Amino acid sequence: MASDTAYTTETPVDDVEPGSAFGRTMMAILRIVAGFYFLWAFLDKLFGLGYSTPSARAWINGGSPTSGFLGSRHVGPLASMYRSMAGNTFLDWLFMLGLLGIGVALIVGAGMRIAAVGGVIMLLMMWTASWPMARFNDAGEATGSTNPVVDDHIILALVLIVLAAYHAGNTFGLGRWWTGLSFVQKNRWLI
Repeated sequence: MASDTAYTTETPVDDVEPGSAFGRTMMAILRIVAGFYFLWAFLDKLFGLGYSTPSARAWINGGSPTSGFLGSRHVGPLASMYRSMAGNTFLDWLFMLGLLGIGVALIVGAGMRIAAVGGVIMLLMMWTASWPMARFNDAGEATGSTNPVVDDHIILALVLIVLAAYHAGNTFGLGRWWTGLSFVQKNRWLI
């Protein structure tokens, strides 16, 4: 018969808790991978590396980083708003600076809180633009949505929150150094 107590004081759980060396290492790896996700999107849109952005539509070749995604929104109550925002020069700059800033902050482990807030806002806006709750677009075609609520935008937003909450920038990153700077101490929102 199994014991009612799942864990005893002898059960070794320290090796998988977020505060353990293994947990901190895994959070650091997750942080760097998440940072690379944002940085890669920036580089692909800037140079047209041929993944989501062909060379001809690269930002350096006069393309708009927002026109492809926002211009093709035909689903959800905000679709027309997002289509109208596509190709806006100010939004192109804001989007690209956001991708770059979030990516670099996560990779180096500094400014984790502001990177998480900025990333969550960006991802939630992308979620509303994707509107995974819709099974069909404005033309009646299937959207291909696999889950009506949770998609990669929501999962990555939660990852960013966890990384900031657990100070993941302190392991294999500049988090401790960054938070020790006097201007960061005076402006705690920069942590």
